[in-house]
Amino acid sequence: MAYREDKAGGRRMAPGRAAGKTGKKPGFQRETKAGRKPGYRPEDKAVKRPGERTTAAAGRDRHGREDAKGKAAAEWNNRTEADMGEIGDGSVIEGRNAVMEAFRSGRPVDRLYIQDGCHDGPVLSIKREAQKQSAMIKYVEKERLDQMSETGRHQGVIAVTAAYEYASVEDILQAAEEKKEPPFLILLDNIEDPHNLGAIIRTANLAGAHGVIIPKNRAVGLTSTVARTSAGALNYTPVAKVTNLGKTIEDLKKQGLWFVCADMEGTPMYRLDLKGPVGLVIGSEGEGVSRLVKEKCDLSAAIPMRGNIDSLNASVAAGVLAYEIVRQRLN
Repeated sequence: MAYREDKAGGRRMAPGRAAGKTGKKPGFQRETKAGRKPGYRPEDKAVKRPGERTTAAAGRDRHGREDAKGKAAAEWNNRTEADMGEIGDGSVIEGRNAVMEAFRSGRPVDRLYIQDGCHDGPVLSIKREAQKQSAMIKYVEKERLDQMSETGRHQGVIAVTAAYEYASVEDILQAAEEKKEPPFLILLDNIEDPHNLGAIIRTANLAGAHGVIIPKNRAVGLTSTVARTSAGALNYTPVAKVTNLGKTIEDLKKQGLWFVCADMEGTPMYRLDLKGPVGLVIGSEGEGVSRLVKEKCDLSAAIPMRGNIDSLNASVAAGVLAYEIVRQRLN
């Protein structure tokens, strides 16, 4: 701003710059007291309306583009579905001491997440305890643990506990013996959807199956979603988790069971004799029963289909085959 000296040696505004006037060209928009033009909204401070998340909270930068935090969150959400962690449904235990005590107390742990590169003494001790309980161990990046963590103090380890305790295969066979019935088991291979697992447990209970067997790897565990979908059947139908499904089939064969797996290329189920001590093996919708497990089975059963699509939902297929076994047992 231009000034000139007055007679007293002081300074005063040049003509046309009197106090209270901006001296700006016509059309200039005066700034408000806050130093901002009316209607101005800073890019770095988004206005948050009731019930609305700011771009920062949503994992986006000031221009609305997805930032690193948002990308990490999206990546974790995708991996959660793929890995069946069901973190939001299960109980999450964080920190080395807390996780170790969970194992020592016998709490059923479905999955143990360890930060990649952590191999010190306490972590190795936790890993040994997890192996004793046949809990799945997954090594992940620190960023992923940060996304899972609720406290921010995971110390490189997070355990996800099961909503219900697992039974043993011996418990299932004992249940059949107590009822004086030939064992009827349902074995699941690659069932990763908790809703499918819950529905199959519900069907198993209603069809009179003595228990369900799931593998440790590539399978959903007993989360609260599974419990809800089972409509209470999980309280009555034991579920066992085994390390190797093929090895379990071999061991059960030695105890008199024989096995039939669902397979589109198999023999129509109505032509098979499904009586006696039997294990029904169901695979996922996309992959079906894996080759190694299928080779262990004695028979393959196909469900007759007359529609335009080529497969049934896994839980529906389990229900159809389970009730064919029930029909034959009743005759």
